[in-house]
Amino acid sequence: MLVLLAALLVFVSFLIPLLRIILRQLLSPLRRLPGPPSPSLFSGNLAELHDQENTPLLRDWEAAYGPTYVYSGFLSGPRLITTDPVALSHILSNAYHYPKPDFVRESLASMGAGHDGVLTAEGETHRRQRKILLPAFSKSHLDSLRVVFSDKAQRLRDLWLSQVDGEEEPPRIDILAPLARATLDVIGEAGFGYQFNALSELQDELAAAFALIFATSRKFRMLTILQAWFPVLRRFRHNGAATARAHDTMYRIARALISQKRAEVLNESSPTRPRDILSLLIRSNLSSAPTAQMSTPEIHSQISTFIAAGHETVASALTWCLYALAAAPATQATLRDALRACEGDIEHITYLDHVVRESLRLHPPVTSTMRVCARPGGDVLPLSVPLRIQALDGKEGKYAVRLNEGDILTIPISAVNRCERVWGSDAEVFRIKTFLAVLIEDLEFSIDEGVVIEKRIK
Repeated sequence: MLVLLAALLVFVSFLIPLLRIILRQLLSPLRRLPGPPSPSLFSGNLAELHDQENTPLLRDWEAAYGPTYVYSGFLSGPRLITTDPVALSHILSNAYHYPKPDFVRESLASMGAGHDGVLTAEGETHRRQRKILLPAFSKSHLDSLRVVFSDKAQRLRDLWLSQVDGEEEPPRIDILAPLARATLDVIGEAGFGYQFNALSELQDELAAAFALIFATSRKFRMLTILQAWFPVLRRFRHNGAATARAHDTMYRIARALISQKRAEVLNESSPTRPRDILSLLIRSNLSSAPTAQMSTPEIHSQISTFIAAGHETVASALTWCLYALAAAPATQATLRDALRACEGDIEHITYLDHVVRESLRLHPPVTSTMRVCARPGGDVLPLSVPLRIQALDGKEGKYAVRLNEGDILTIPISAVNRCERVWGSDAEVFRIKTFLAVLIEDLEFSIDEGVVIEKRIK
């Protein structure tokens, strides 16, 4: 009897969420929008989207269906995808009405961000956490961390020089792994006042823990889709035991960091208190004002969130930036000349800023994000480019999309960054064009000799 009851409970735990998903997707107005055919009733277009960074998939879809269309997700449910700037502005400027879907937040939490971190929190909790963390990202504080960045960069440079010293031919070096160790050292010292010494240790346990978690998350599996929608299945994760040990390593190190930093904060006597992220979090935990407090579980999640965000993603961004420079030797030479001429004052090298921005445009470490319409009663999403559909009145196109509450949207960051409507015909090319350079290239400016220009100070 107990076995039958347990089986019935499991069946109901699957059936009710499944019926809700099917009903919401059947009632969604997105079903009437154009989009690519679904190759699978179960997984829709998700399998081909998983590797879209290495294929022209999104470019081909946009050419066929316009900048705003739908693709098929779980159980072939319609999901909106758009590169329309007006639509993106509406979504991102109303962020609390368009939060991350629950399954995305769960995925981020399992990758190390935790369930209580600023990356997974929404609403008032997110506002409170942002307010507490804001001082750690002020310009004055970031300027004070330059010595940390410079020190780790010099150590990494020396490591690579030692590997090429005495070699007749330029050796091949896998730069991602040492960059990941260097960025781990940076976030450890700059964020938490902690020395991971990852660059000097070939086997760092925290770096290994994150590597395992990220490697597991990158693989596409049908079970992963089911786990996103049915939480009861999340206990059966691939490499579950190894992943659990990796999470235990992260939390053990986080507890040690919190314990050490709490002791330092309680013994503070200097008027110039440390302003690293963890010091701010510990002080918030000791604050008497509820709006300035952050609980211990929240602090745990912030540590893992910032280690993940300042470790893997930054290393990936730096790797792709160096790749772009390697593929553009003239740009690399110009940047190197500017760096050698600046005598250490890199803040005023605008060319370096242009290179970094262009690299992030062409090779963003986070290639897409997802949102869900959470506005009660749904919303109307404005567009600047009309939909490629036949309207009821016989006219072509429509400059808005009706959304039901619960409809899922995808923001394809990489596709937006390479959109020819925005960036021109060479959107796929790494090129350094400043705002002023674009104007000078296409326009010729002259002065009317009869006009006298005066300066006035207000």
